[in-house]
Parts: sequence; structure tokens; C-alpha cells
Amino acid sequence: MKIRYLGHSCFVFTESTGTSIVTDPYGKIGFRMPSVSADAVTVSHGHYDHCNVKAVGGDPVVINEEGKYEVGGVTIKAIKSYHDDKNGAKRGENLIFKFRMDGLEVCHLGDLGEECSSSLIETLLPVHVLLIPVGGTYTIDAEQAKEYVDRIMPSIVIPMHYKTKGLEMDLDKVDEFTDLFDDDEHEEEEVEKVGSEIELSRDDLTEESTKIIVMERVKE
Repeated sequence: MKIRYLGHSCFVFTESTGTSIVTDPYGKIGFRMPSVSADAVTVSHGHYDHCNVKAVGGDPVVINEEGKYEVGGVTIKAIKSYHDDKNGAKRGENLIFKFRMDGLEVCHLGDLGEECSSSLIETLLPVHVLLIPVGGTYTIDAEQAKEYVDRIMPSIVIPMHYKTKGLEMDLDKVDEFTDLFDDDEHEEEEVEKVGSEIELSRDDLTEESTKIIVMERVKE
């Protein structure tokens, strides 16, 4: 499968069959949403920086409710969680999405804000590729994100929802997260910076280590 990073929490997942899914398309956040089309759009919650479905062409299926779905051979599971640590009292609910694409279990945590719990971890497992918010303020922060990584133990972690050039939101930079893995105690984790698109297969998975992949936003 291919993963293309459009910025913030928005990605394009494309299976080898050609089925494509866009996650959390954004509105006016300081930079423009690139032109894109897809077979499906997933929306973790209704905030403006995650629900601009009109920006996605191709007459996609919009998935914004808890449940199980199938689009073009891709299975999608939407799992209810909370946007804050007060059971949604501050910012409401959040949907976590799990996708099975080309044999990979991919998990997009949306704007997850709740503390890490055993019950939630058990619901999410197994996870090969984890896309996780790390910027704090509106979601879990770097320290909390690291706890999720340590508990889920995915092969690949892709941080999202952090401060980047042009973003008009008060978030921490990704370094706050990646620096937590940059010492002798974390030899089993590797941090790699790449471009705006990567291709993954089962051959890229390892049980012995976790790779943190920091992607660069597509610029148009």
C-alpha cells in the first residue's frame, strides 16, 4: 500500500488494487488542502480541521459514524473514543479508524485525547502501522503518544497533528515526540525522515523494533 501525507491529520491510503481512502481532510488551517480524489473519506470528528469532505473529489463514500464498513475490498472499522480526558465533556467524541489494506493493519487515531487504557488497547490490536497525534493542546501530547506506542508496539509509527510551517494552530512540534526515542534507552526504535509518500508491505514489518517515520507534507 501507499501512504501520501497531505498535512495535519490528512493522508491518502492507496491499496495495490487502486482503492484509495482520504483521512480527515482539513479546511482553512494556514495552508491549502491539495487536490485529491478518493473512493472513501473517513472523518474522525466534526471540527473544521478534520471534516472538509467537499475538498475530496471522486464522489467518495463518507464514513463518519461508528461501525464496520467495506469499500473496494478494504475493510474499515470506526471505533468510538474521546477527544479529551473527560469522556468527551470538553471536546466531544472522536473516531479511531482501522483499515486492512494489502495485509497490513493500519490505525489512524484521529484527534484522540483520552488517556491510554488497557480496554482501548485491546480493542485496537493488532496494529502494524500507527498514525498518531503528538502535538498536544487538543489531543494527546508527545509523552502520552509515546505511552500508546509502547503499549501498542506497532512496527511503524507515523506522527501527525503537530506544528508545521504555515499551520495556524497552537501545537507542539514533532521533535517533542521524536526526541523521546533519541537516546541509548531506545535502541529498538529508529527515527527516519522521508518525503511525502511511502510504500509499505508486509516485508517492511519487524517484531523486534519500531520505526518512527516523519513524513513531509505535500506542497502544491
